[in-house]
Amino acid sequence: MELALPPMMGSSGFLPSGPLLESLIHVSNEVASMEKLPFVQVRNISTMIRRIKLLSSLFEEIQEINTPLPPSSVLCLTELFSVTRRVKVLIEGCKDGSSLWGLIQTQLISNHFVVIVKEIGRALDILPLSLLNLTADIKEQVELLHKQAKRVELFVDPGELQRREELLQVIASNNEKNRKNKSFIDIETLKEVLSGIGLRSPLDYEEEISKLEAEAQKQAGTGGLIVVSNINNLISLVSYSKSIIFSSEETEKTKEDIKQPHASINRNLDQSSFSQSMSPNIPDEFRCPITLDLMRDPVIVASGHTYDRNSIAQWIKTGHHTCPKSGQKLIHMALIPNYALKSLVHQWCQENNIPLTECSSNASELERCNSKKKACEKAINHISATKVAIDAVKMTAEFLVGKLAMGSPDIQRQAAYELRLLAKTGMDNRRIIAEAGAIPFLVTLLSSNDPRIQENAVTALLNLSIFDNNKVLIMAAGAIDSIAEVLESGKTMEARENAAAAIFSLSMIDDFKVAIGARPRAIVALVGLLREGTTVGKRDAATAMFNLALYNANKASIIVAGAVPLLIELLMDDKAGITDDALGVLALLLSCPEGLEDIKKSRVLVPLLIDLLRLGSAKGKENSITLLLGLCKDGGEEVARRLLINPRSIPSLRSLAADGSLKARRKADALLRLLNRCCSQSHNPVG
Repeated sequence: MELALPPMMGSSGFLPSGPLLESLIHVSNEVASMEKLPFVQVRNISTMIRRIKLLSSLFEEIQEINTPLPPSSVLCLTELFSVTRRVKVLIEGCKDGSSLWGLIQTQLISNHFVVIVKEIGRALDILPLSLLNLTADIKEQVELLHKQAKRVELFVDPGELQRREELLQVIASNNEKNRKNKSFIDIETLKEVLSGIGLRSPLDYEEEISKLEAEAQKQAGTGGLIVVSNINNLISLVSYSKSIIFSSEETEKTKEDIKQPHASINRNLDQSSFSQSMSPNIPDEFRCPITLDLMRDPVIVASGHTYDRNSIAQWIKTGHHTCPKSGQKLIHMALIPNYALKSLVHQWCQENNIPLTECSSNASELERCNSKKKACEKAINHISATKVAIDAVKMTAEFLVGKLAMGSPDIQRQAAYELRLLAKTGMDNRRIIAEAGAIPFLVTLLSSNDPRIQENAVTALLNLSIFDNNKVLIMAAGAIDSIAEVLESGKTMEARENAAAAIFSLSMIDDFKVAIGARPRAIVALVGLLREGTTVGKRDAATAMFNLALYNANKASIIVAGAVPLLIELLMDDKAGITDDALGVLALLLSCPEGLEDIKKSRVLVPLLIDLLRLGSAKGKENSITLLLGLCKDGGEEVARRLLINPRSIPSLRSLAADGSLKARRKADALLRLLNRCCSQSHNPVG
């Protein structure tokens, strides 16, 4: 049977100039009409908009000419369409995203603008101006833009750099040890910095907190634990600043009112009444969710939420065994001191001349009336504490390690759980716990017959492994065999999932990819979790497998363990939700001869990959092309014929060649050329 490529194959799959120009004009007008620029990246954004306006004039004039365009013009316009869409996304991200996070990332974002301008220059390299019937003005403007794009340099606003440095200094001053007679933060400097990026009213602060929370959720999806921690610290800083700045303004207003001559009745107020009226607003982060009063002795319950000790103790004494805030059942009634928050509260009390031992009921009533009557939404993340707080964490860790070593099973269960919580809240805590000698005891508890002890121990090790130095200690303690055993036959599914996540974390170090791969049991257990696990478990197994497959010698073990058919099966399971992870592992295994043979055996993979070229994520499309290209090479004529027969494959490849990522475009072009050769051979057989 003869196969013919569609007519547009010869032009590398570019869009007809008419629809392409219409799309270009539309998206460039969207960029050009953007108003209300953000307070960060102002110069880069305004300069970029001017460039796009100039290009828009070029597109409109080419459309008016209405003559066939040279192939290189179509290629240039296709590239410019992709670049202009990226400009739109970048500017919208600056406008709609967090201004504070944008300030922290100012150099990175500025570099994105430089990269885009250089891509505009590369696209204009192939624009044949002499072959286009353009006016002299447009030609001159395009040539000038081309020259500017070729010599563009990174521009970072000096004002933004200065504000960022001031902000980082304020944050750094938070972490200084033994601060005496100093404010918790330099509130005036912080207020000036925040005002400079547009935070000037309580509503501005609320919107910024919401944007930071959205950014934290976005970063959490990429696994950026340290980045998420930094963003959460910024949220706490903005929330604290809001309460201090605007309560200070209210206090000044009250003082002015008191000084008015007609308010002579105020002179008869006694000192206690005056002090009550001048009581500062308590930051929401310092209020107990039960009473809304200041937490003078904050403690953490089993759910991870923080309460004032007296309030939560009274709650438990009255027969409640659930978390008041979440409704979650408390698996134990232990109250773990929140030393970092306690230190912060005490510091705030000293700065505002509030006694640490008693609380004014009248002031509390006033605060309740003025507040929005809501508890804080999240427990404060790890805050770098003073030396006193760090010493307290050290004492707590040493106490809990002692219980792990010598306690009864019930005590070990509770101690492992509390270490699991403590290791979740910051790098300092993870370092201190390891220094207290917890790791060898936690490794021993992985073999416990008690499901909760085993689950808490493996999760504590997972949390500890986030600190790179602890990865070395965990491997030195001989943990990998025990973790593999939990992964293979753990008492609970959560224990198995967290064992897979621990293997992923440990395998971030290249030497440990080798050490883990040398134990086939670990890889076999990962494949088992891929088959039997929950959605979370399958994803944990796939990401760990991906990390291990980066080391070539591990690929054969993964293939022998039977991973390939499972990964292909998971591509067909929409509920599994790990399409991108499975594609990533398959793309790595393709480079191994045994993997290529296993993948070739599947009759359902090629149609699936063709669908993913249209419907998959950006990463999924890249990996789909990688797989198809690998299958078509080295005697893969059958796969090539199946691609040519499928009516959806060529349009999808053309679309990616025109509008995909740089990697996707390169591979799509290579695959289109390969298919073109295959088609030519079928028309003109050798011989």
